[in-house]
Amino acid sequence: MRGILIVVSGFAGAGKGTIMNKLIEEYPGYALSVSATSRAPREGEKEGVNYFYKTREEFEEMIKNDELLEHAEYVGNYYGTPRAFVEKKLDEGMNVLLEIEIQGAMQIKKAFPDALLVFIMPPSAKILKERLTNRGTETPEVIDKRMKRAREESEGIESYDFIVINDEVDKCTALLHNIILSASYQPSRRREFIEQVRAELRNI
Repeated sequence: MRGILIVVSGFAGAGKGTIMNKLIEEYPGYALSVSATSRAPREGEKEGVNYFYKTREEFEEMIKNDELLEHAEYVGNYYGTPRAFVEKKLDEGMNVLLEIEIQGAMQIKKAFPDALLVFIMPPSAKILKERLTNRGTETPEVIDKRMKRAREESEGIESYDFIVINDEVDKCTALLHNIILSASYQPSRRREFIEQVRAELRNI
């Protein structure tokens, strides 16, 4: 059976990266989508693992040829999701996880109507701010910017199929897995099986 494309979004500090990594570690059948970028590799980064590295001209050619499910330009560099990589993994029966913000998620939904959109949320805004502060890696000004961005992103949550509240990582990971498992039984994803049974019924 073909895999499901799962778009995972969430506020900075909501724990979406941790949950996706845990999902891949603990459950078989998941693959993390690898993005393409026009920026140069940083030290220690690997082609096809961290990103697919393209020149600006190569990236623009990919846009022109509709080879990306979504793309955006950020701080002078392009970032996007290569269609061929995602399609290959889905055809192999893998569930492909794509971590992306709301604008990109809506682009994906247009290009891939069957995509499952999940928004990871903290239990409260207060806890979100505490998590950002406890990281110890960001200044108060950066934290304020992230909280402002979260307020803006909160206006688009209703466009998602599910929300998952990350109060405990293990519980949240199991819930996300169960949501994806349940989605695999939607009739729209089981068309071949439905047609098979219909054909058998006609021949009895």
